[in-house]
Order: sequence, then C-alpha cells, then structure tokens
Amino acid sequence: MVNIPEGILQQQVITDDLNALIDILPEHISRPLYQQNDISDLIEVVLDLGRPPEVRLTQREFAITSKEVTELDIEYVVSRVSSFGDDNRAGIPRTLHRISAIRNRQGSIVGLTCRVGRAVFGTIRIIEDLVRTGKSILLLGRPGVGKTTMLREVARVLADDLLKRVIVVDTSNEIAGDGDIPHPAIGHARRMQVATPTMQHAVMIEAVENHMPQVIVIDEIGTELEAQAARTIAERGVQLIGTAHGNTLDNLIINPTLHDLIGGIQTVTLGDEEAKRRGTQKSILERMSPPTFDIVVEIQDRNKVAIHPDVIAAVDSLLRGRPLETEIRYLDEKGEVQIVKEVPGAMSRKPVKGKRAREEKKPRLYLFGVNRSRLEQATKEMQVNLDIVNNPRNADVFITSKSYYRQKPQKLRDAEIANIPVYVLKNNTPTQMRQLISTLHPSYGASEEESLRFALDEAEEAVSRVRSGQELVELRPQSSYIRRLQHQIAEHSDLASESLGKDPNRRVRIFRHTVSV
Repeated sequence: MVNIPEGILQQQVITDDLNALIDILPEHISRPLYQQNDISDLIEVVLDLGRPPEVRLTQREFAITSKEVTELDIEYVVSRVSSFGDDNRAGIPRTLHRISAIRNRQGSIVGLTCRVGRAVFGTIRIIEDLVRTGKSILLLGRPGVGKTTMLREVARVLADDLLKRVIVVDTSNEIAGDGDIPHPAIGHARRMQVATPTMQHAVMIEAVENHMPQVIVIDEIGTELEAQAARTIAERGVQLIGTAHGNTLDNLIINPTLHDLIGGIQTVTLGDEEAKRRGTQKSILERMSPPTFDIVVEIQDRNKVAIHPDVIAAVDSLLRGRPLETEIRYLDEKGEVQIVKEVPGAMSRKPVKGKRAREEKKPRLYLFGVNRSRLEQATKEMQVNLDIVNNPRNADVFITSKSYYRQKPQKLRDAEIANIPVYVLKNNTPTQMRQLISTLHPSYGASEEESLRFALDEAEEAVSRVRSGQELVELRPQSSYIRRLQHQIAEHSDLASESLGKDPNRRVRIFRHTVSV
C-alpha cells in the first residue's frame, strides 16, 4: 500500500450546484427534471431545435417532455448564461457548468448542450504523493473519465496545502468556472483566462514570464504550439500539470503533433554492427530528447489509474519492444490506495529480425479525412501490408488529419472512448504517408537509399509549402551529408535555409529570404 500523506483519505465530497443549471431551463423542462429521483446523477441536458429535450443521467437517457424545443426555448437559455466565445461555449458565473452551442450556417444557435460541472474533493489522493514531488505530470484518459476534475483539485492542493504559487491557464473556463471570479474548487490558485483557444500557447508563456509561478496547470494540450510552450515552461524549472488528447502513452507515441511531450520520436539508421548487436533492423524508432513531463498518469476510471513514474524509461521500453511494467493504483472498499504491478499486452512494439519483418500481422486502420489512394500507393512502394477497414470498431488504429482532429468529430470521440489509438497526420502528403507507415510498422527496415529518398522528398515538400505561403518549415534531423543535399534543394528553389540544433537532433529549416528567423 502506498504511503499517502496523513489527512487525505477522507471520502470524496461532490459539489455541483445543480439548481444553478436547472434554473436556466424553461419551466416545462426544469419542473419535471426536479421531480426525478436520480437527479443527482444528471450529466447534461440536450436541447436541439425541433426535437424533444433529452436528459442524460449516469444510468439512463430519456426525453423529459414530448414537447419539441423551440427557438424561444433556446433564446430563454441563451439569455441566462454568459456570452459564447470562439469555442461556442458559455457558462454560469461562479459555477463549473458549461453550455455549448451548435450553430447553423448563418451562425444562429440551433442546439445547446447544458453540461453539469462538478467539483469533486478527494479525487487526487490516489496520486497526491506524485503531485507533491514537484515533478511535471501529464494526465491521459478518455473524455469524461475525470481528467479536468482531477486537474482542478491538483491546483487546489498545490496552492492551499503546499502554499505554492499556482496559475491555471483556463482556455474554456472549464477548470475554474465562468465569470471573473474563479470557482472555490481551485483554492488560492490564480486563473488566467484565454480570449480564444488559438492563443492558449501564448497565454501559457505569458503566465511564466509575467507572474513568476512555481506551478502551471493546463487542460487539453492539443497543438504543436502548445506542446512547444509546455516544453519551454518545463525547461524554466516550473512544475507543469496538464492533460492531453489520448488515452495511453502509446497514443502519444504515434501522435506526431504531441509526441514532443514525451521526448519526440525519430527514425534512426544504425550501422551494420550496431544493428546486429541490438538484434534489430537498421532503421529503428528512438526518442529524440528528454520528455517535457516526468510522469504520465493514465486515468482508467475515477478510482483507478495506471502510472508511468519514469517517462524516459517507459518510452524507450515501448520503442524497443521490451515488456513495460506499469504501476496500477486503485481505491479499495475502505478508501485506501492499493498498488499492483502489471505488464499490459497492448501495442508492445516488437522488433523483428530478418525477412520475418514482412510477415507480421497487418495493422487494421480506419481512415477519417485521409487520402486512401495515396496511402495505398505508399504501402506498395514500401512493400508493407496494412489493412484498411470500413468500421472504426474493427480498427487497431484510427487515422485522421490535423484539421479533422481539431474539429473533434463524433467518430473521433467514439474512438477515444473505445481506447482506439489515434494517429494524426499533419497533411496528406506522400512524406507524411511514409512516416505513418514507418511508425505503425516499426519492423519495416528502410534501406539507406530509401531513407535518402524520404529525406529529399521531405525537403521538396517543404519548398512547396513555403512557396505556397507558409513562413518556414523545419525538417526532421538528418546526417550532415543529407542536410547538405537538403540545403542545395532550397538554394536551387531560391529559398533560404539553415541548420539548427545539435547532433543527433541537428536539422534543416527552410524559409523565405525575407523572413527573419
């Protein structure tokens, strides 16, 4: 049993101020809702124009009345909440409730999701000893499993119990509630609101530069800029507690947008002797740099987590196909934290020797917003087998593009809930397709000629993107010989280029002559 600091084994206390949410609803909805015996289990109320209002509780869903939702009903609710931001979310001041809007093509609101926000005190005792270490912690888990709830209490414990200077970067006011005064659930932690979600990374850096925090708390790190900002914060010695898209550590490894949080992944070509010594192909996947977060916590349910206390060792083990021992913690019936060690059988990367590489079981992929014909052409060129399925439930990996990933469509949310790993392509280019195949098919051993071709194709693609208006593009790390060839490609295209970083992470950046970098 883990040694939990004294005084934190109290029962969980839930505060939700349900009346504040129900009272914004029209009377013909709120009145029968108050009469439900299990109203304390309310999750959300859905109002869609022309349909009966739907109530969702923990154990059931039903239409609260047969009367269809009208424009007047929607206007009634909208008039009783705060203004909707760029993320189409509003709230109720001094509460954690969230009201999300669906709009038609003209911008008018035709649907509302009124979701209950709850402050649950006592949720972090299962990981409180980790929080107290001062190390940076990344929380993962499917939507609705309680990541934000745990993050909220982490902020309170660090600010009130440990007396640290804590700043919460609150993009959609989900952590500290709506209005100018933060919800008491975050204790004495300070809150910085974000005007628009696209500026979250800038507010993260502003928090460090202007307010001297000891801890930064951030929900839903989801873009490259936010991942870079997180690394900058960690490098300045500030403890970072955050959440990210993805259910498990494996999800981050195959997500090129976010894998920098765990050190970044690169393809490395080994010499003949080194490959023989390791018993691997010549081209392998390796971690690029130290991770941003020291500890990863996978939230499996509200009272059970899987912990990777050493992210460096965990990522290296996964990439090399070694059994990964995971620390499982759960609360027993007495409310005490129990610990077991287990080696999960999921997605272990097993290097394969010799010709058996081409004979591995084909990964089953579901494509969403991805060019299928281009991917199939890349698999033919690389002589590997990938099985593309039509039903996401049958897939081993859900593949989507960066633009679709940001929109969070229902199929993507369903995949995350079902614990299906999600791989995000930056774009639908041949280079990205080949990188996808190499990541999902780690036994594929590219020859030196193929590796050179991939690197030059990447440079040609970067030239095209800069000519199309992008300010600059950074290429993947390469040897000095390949970097010289990439510089020549930029020069022949009348573009500027430079090398940055130190080996083995030294890479080429291509940009316009007029751009100052």
